[in-house]
Amino acid sequence: MVDIGPTLPRRQLGRYLRELRQAAGFTIAELARRIERGATTVQRLETGTADRIRLWDIEAICRVCGADATTTEALKGLAQQGNNKNWWHQYGDLIPLNFDVYMGLEAGAVRLTSFQELVPGLLQTPDYARTLTRLAHPSESDGEIARRVEMRIRRQVMLTKKADPVPIEVILDESALHRMIGSRRIMEAQLRHLADVSARSNITIRILPFKAGVPMGDLTGPFTILDFPRSADGEPIEPPVVYAEGYTGAMYFDDPELVERYRSAHVGLREVALGVQDSRRLLREQAREFAR
Repeated sequence: MVDIGPTLPRRQLGRYLRELRQAAGFTIAELARRIERGATTVQRLETGTADRIRLWDIEAICRVCGADATTTEALKGLAQQGNNKNWWHQYGDLIPLNFDVYMGLEAGAVRLTSFQELVPGLLQTPDYARTLTRLAHPSESDGEIARRVEMRIRRQVMLTKKADPVPIEVILDESALHRMIGSRRIMEAQLRHLADVSARSNITIRILPFKAGVPMGDLTGPFTILDFPRSADGEPIEPPVVYAEGYTGAMYFDDPELVERYRSAHVGLREVALGVQDSRRLLREQAREFAR
């Protein structure tokens, strides 16, 4: 039995459990009956409001819904995470390396605000994504690499769907326009893609030029602020979260003061970044350079 408070891991666990149930075609009542638990227990697990999480409940849900071994271990790992407001997720620690924890968080967001030093996944072309994925997972099979890339590309529909596409505001370090990923052809296509999608009303891309120096007086590292839906009274259903990825793991912050510091940092970076039109122009210019 795991006793955890209102933490990020618990809320993410709830998202995955809900998706599993819906994919299996069960109502909450049907699933509860199959695992011999009350409907209230299942509902609280899915909404992240359970006072206690029993690992055998997670195993039972995964078994009944047909989850694979990786997903089952990942969800058990989420259930075992500590009761920390800010959560450090070390890759391969409790949760399998090939399970994307961040994906569930991203899928529930209604707005993304980001500073990146590489093209973010939601804006990557398949070739760019495939190159990075292969470099990050050199021992994986071609089939697993293809699966990862397909998942990443499929996630992009949240930005391109006709009804209520998710707004994303990205500040991209100029180094991303010059750092070779794969080949000149891949880079040309990727930069042209960024220029094209930046014309969409919900996608804002600004380039932080080299000449801006270090505007915050220190390096922030890449980060993404995720905002979630609001209830009828205007309050967030979930608190905003900052996701900061590193080489060996990722940090998730939902402490209001830390989230606000990252928002302030993004504002500071935006003030010295190029405007939208100048950024688009620079993207096209650099794409032409790679085409030569």
